[in-house]
Amino acid sequence: MAEPESDLVPGAAYRPPEEPLRVLHADRHVLVVVKPAGLLSVPGRGPHLADSLATRAAALFPGARIVHRLDRDTSGLLVLGLTVKAHRALSIQFQERRVGKAYAALVAGHPARDRGRVDLPLAYDEANKPRQRVDPAGRPALTEWQVIARLDGHARMRLVPVTGRSHQLRVHMLALGHPILGDPLYGDAPAPRLMLHAEELAFAHPAHGRAMRFRDPAPF
Repeated sequence: MAEPESDLVPGAAYRPPEEPLRVLHADRHVLVVVKPAGLLSVPGRGPHLADSLATRAAALFPGARIVHRLDRDTSGLLVLGLTVKAHRALSIQFQERRVGKAYAALVAGHPARDRGRVDLPLAYDEANKPRQRVDPAGRPALTEWQVIARLDGHARMRLVPVTGRSHQLRVHMLALGHPILGDPLYGDAPAPRLMLHAEELAFAHPAHGRAMRFRDPAPF
């Protein structure tokens, strides 16, 4: 499965980080890893885009299959299934929105309130590939947000995507008037990288149903 076009910025060279895969949990059914920023979740089209989280995981854990994705420039927690049955069970949890996810982000400026939600439908922006845009005729998208800290010129946010649309958090923060720092598509606030990290992940173990909760603090 090739990485969707929406994750590949035209003209940008692909230089994936060389750091080894960081594994937080592995058993016979489930693998939880931390994807570094700059690494594709799955291979893109062509040999120059072959390196990805999925291929690195499969090299270490044969049979590993990715369940969900993060944008190339987003870092953080990902879960993979190590058997066909586990992969299917995890995929159903994501489809039915029974998975807990929360992201850490640094955004430009200070929101007027301490918490809120963005409920704006999103659609692919055909005129400005690979961007997404707010579109009343698009797919429903809902993000809950909370200000964690107000810093010098920017804010640390906790973002909870209730839905899982492509680029959802990035477009919703832009619509809120506070784009994520370092975003090459939706903002112009400089930063060493896209300041977005999948920090929390919770799901039911596909074999025994026990609650699994993971947290990886943002590296920024």
